[in-house]
Amino acid sequence: MTNLKVHAPAPVDLEGDLASLRGDCARMAPHWTAPEKIATRPVPPSLIHGVTVPAASARMLEAMPDYGN
Repeated sequence: MTNLKVHAPAPVDLEGDLASLRGDCARMAPHWTAPEKIATRPVPPSLIHGVTVPAASARMLEAMPDYGN
């Protein structure tokens, strides 16, 4: 027979936990920087190979309005 031990849930101290988390984040923020934004160009359709689209999906996309993108 398995003897399962049931532990009472930890007391909820949202303010203390949130303050602690915010402090941890503030201390770690200088160590984590966002990468430089790299401008990418669209891939020309001639380089896209092996993509198949079901006919129903193609018809649905064809029927969608073009927003000038």
